[in-house]
Amino acid sequence: MIPDLIRKKLGKRELILKNITIARESIDARDKNNIRKVYTVDFDSNIKLDLPQAPDISYDYVYPEREHKRPVIAGFGPCGIFAALIMARAGMRPIVLERGKKVEERTRDVERFISEKTLDPESNVQFGEGGAGAFSDGKLTTGIKDPRIRKVFEELSEAGGGKEILYKHRPHIGTDVLRVVVSNIRKEIEKLGGEVRFGARLTGIETDGDAVHSVIVNDREEIVTDDLVLAIGHSARDTFGMLADLGLEITQKPFSIGVRIQHPQSLIDRAQYGDEALHALLGAAEYKLSYHCQNGRGVYTFCMCPGGEVICASSEEGGLVTNGMSYHARDGRFANSALLADVRPEDLGSSDVFAGVRFQREYEQAAFRLAGGYKLPQCTWGDFEGSDVYRSIPGFASSAIIESMPALGRKLKGFDDPRTMMFAPETRSSSPVRFLRNAGMMARVRGIYPAGEGAGYAGGIVSAAVDGIKTAETIARRYR
Repeated sequence: MIPDLIRKKLGKRELILKNITIARESIDARDKNNIRKVYTVDFDSNIKLDLPQAPDISYDYVYPEREHKRPVIAGFGPCGIFAALIMARAGMRPIVLERGKKVEERTRDVERFISEKTLDPESNVQFGEGGAGAFSDGKLTTGIKDPRIRKVFEELSEAGGGKEILYKHRPHIGTDVLRVVVSNIRKEIEKLGGEVRFGARLTGIETDGDAVHSVIVNDREEIVTDDLVLAIGHSARDTFGMLADLGLEITQKPFSIGVRIQHPQSLIDRAQYGDEALHALLGAAEYKLSYHCQNGRGVYTFCMCPGGEVICASSEEGGLVTNGMSYHARDGRFANSALLADVRPEDLGSSDVFAGVRFQREYEQAAFRLAGGYKLPQCTWGDFEGSDVYRSIPGFASSAIIESMPALGRKLKGFDDPRTMMFAPETRSSSPVRFLRNAGMMARVRGIYPAGEGAGYAGGIVSAAVDGIKTAETIARRYR
């Protein structure tokens, strides 16, 4: 079918096509009476055509040429995974320290927490192999533009993520498949001479003058290294404090706070496609919405999970956090998304670097007290004002959501239906701090590389993975 469409579009019936590859597939749903799939394709032909040449998307590794100590990576989320994979392929034999457990064991701990409300602070939705992204939609959309994105997709696809992520407009893997992918990449790293240690928490760093000398694991083991990648994620608050004591420069960073909002998936399909029956052909519909309040504060949806579920994502005793998760099939009855309001510096009431961390923790603990345990406060949008959900987030965020909902309902019909469910609090959309680094991606202490989402340089699976790749390349160049 595609070859015939190409010949028709070019007006060349005699054209012979070879090596046809779908480069991009998207859905054009602007006209509800004429919804179409749109394809961009690469191909070879028997005649010269006046068409753009397909770009070279091959990845060139940076190989060290001088002897070096084994680099250490703290954290095995997207940033740490890809830093380790690129280093391993370059022959650098990295050592990865992951405070949590393997994804198979971690999954059992998360399932036990959901069913029994028994929290393991070192193995949960935030901590463990795969990072927080392992219990999400596995969404691979990003706002950054970087040629390394293709490398991320290729590695994920090769590890079991499916060929379709290489061309889908809004690719996703799903939490069930992503766990398999993460495990497969770990095995590849180990096969190439890398090492991934679980239950291994970075508890100290020793320096020699202004450079890193070694790292301390679990307060007892010392590993000598000249290169440490801090891919610790946005929830490693205890590690933040240790690094501040070491003298790393840390600043406050903008973040957001709000709720999880949940609708029937059929409502979203109907609003986006005009006919919910098109779900079977086009897949579960998505959305991305935003609104600017009269006082300038922004409200927006984030990490939308079609056909997914809302989960409790706590990582600290006595605190509640909400998140969304979807399986690969996205075949659940409901759609959910974070609905967030910007947090401004003046909202924190302090210039202290960790004021944002304390701010997050304050509302996580307030929600826990209101709920009386590990059960997310919930209400309908119609009952939002004055509810436990309303009281689980700051007043400015509740007010911003109240102002925004009618406008968002005009953008997406049914979004502000009074029966819409809300859960609180959504506090971990991004890191509240940034670790400063120079043009060489190093912190003040030579050989330490803050990277990824926890360090304040990424905002999702893909951007964190890209930052990990860039960090690995930077370290490899150090030994050229």
